[in-house]
Amino acid sequence: MVDKMLNGDIGLLLIAVAAVVGIANIILLLFLIKAYWKTYKQVKSGFTIGLLYFSSFLLLQNIVSAIFIAMPLLIPIEVRISEWHGPRLPLFLINMVQLVALSILFKITRE
Repeated sequence: MVDKMLNGDIGLLLIAVAAVVGIANIILLLFLIKAYWKTYKQVKSGFTIGLLYFSSFLLLQNIVSAIFIAMPLLIPIEVRISEWHGPRLPLFLINMVQLVALSILFKITRE
């Protein structure tokens, strides 16, 4: 029954919300990278360059994740392949946790 719900209207809604959250994560990461780059130009510390590397790799991961999440919305796939339709809920939850964590990091960085 849960599988039917995740493949119907609720599944499409879940994909759409997950895609929006993924885009929000990407935007937050871009702002963080901009802030870290500005700080690095002033301070030139190893910690700041580490934050730049960390944020850059996390940005790459979020871009790839958002593409795969949004793929069923952009390209309707008629064939049910578990790799395309199965991980909706876990990816959604991962993106939600990242959104909270990145929001906290962004708030702390701005202070």
